Amino acid sequence: MRTTASEKAVILAAGLGSRLRPLTDLRPKPLVEVNGIPILHNALRKLEAVGVGEVTIVVGYRKDAIQYACGRRFGGLKINYVESSVFDRTGSAYSLWLARDTLLSGDCYLLEGDVFFEEDALCALSLGDADDVAAVAPFDSTMQGSAVLLSKSGFISGFRMKRTSADLSNSGPRLFKTMNLLRLSGATLRRIVVPALDEIIGSGATQAYTEELLAYLVDRRGLQLAAARCDHLKWYEIDSAEDLRIAEGIFAPSRQARLNRALRPTNRSA
Repeated sequence: MRTTASEKAVILAAGLGSRLRPLTDLRPKPLVEVNGIPILHNALRKLEAVGVGEVTIVVGYRKDAIQYACGRRFGGLKINYVESSVFDRTGSAYSLWLARDTLLSGDCYLLEGDVFFEEDALCALSLGDADDVAAVAPFDSTMQGSAVLLSKSGFISGFRMKRTSADLSNSGPRLFKTMNLLRLSGATLRRIVVPALDEIIGSGATQAYTEELLAYLVDRRGLQLAAARCDHLKWYEIDSAEDLRIAEGIFAPSRQARLNRALRPTNRSA
């Protein structure tokens, strides 16, 4: 088990969040709340809890709202911002490329700004000896999006894009959902990831997504990306109103927690 955590993280939070309208008409998707907690605040708190000290947030749509909500310090975290001025016509790989200075500085967590998760999902990325790890969970009938296949040794052997429940099969290989939570080593970021981003963006493929980048790196560049199985952990990627409803059910406070809050004494002036 690794005993040291990555000290830095990058969160991609520039997108329009159009599938969550009207909730995102006046606020960016990372500030949409799950049971009263903004998605982005949850991520920052969990990163601080596992030892991260500095976070770079790539912002675009309603960037001022994110900068106001998070500030330059959030708890014990130092917050840096990188702005995408073309967020409405570029993909997440472009946002990641904008944060390349942080990627070149050493080991780093990479997160999408629309995932609500518990702390253990990040802890799982530091279990074992692998330098480069992605969190995954079994693909079920409520999910859609990027999926991966796993080798017998626990590494990601291939990506399958735009999967839905219709792609689940008892006879085919088992699919796992990418959770968009990763930890990559400084060596991998310098030697493989950033050079590939330079090539992709330089070629004009600015609408590529991070999952497409990872698929290319695994398939063509020899990236050995271990899978951190998070089968029994709570998490959800929030793209739509239905996703938000599911996430709020997953993270609904227990009856006892609600009772404790109701019984908590309030400060009253005399």
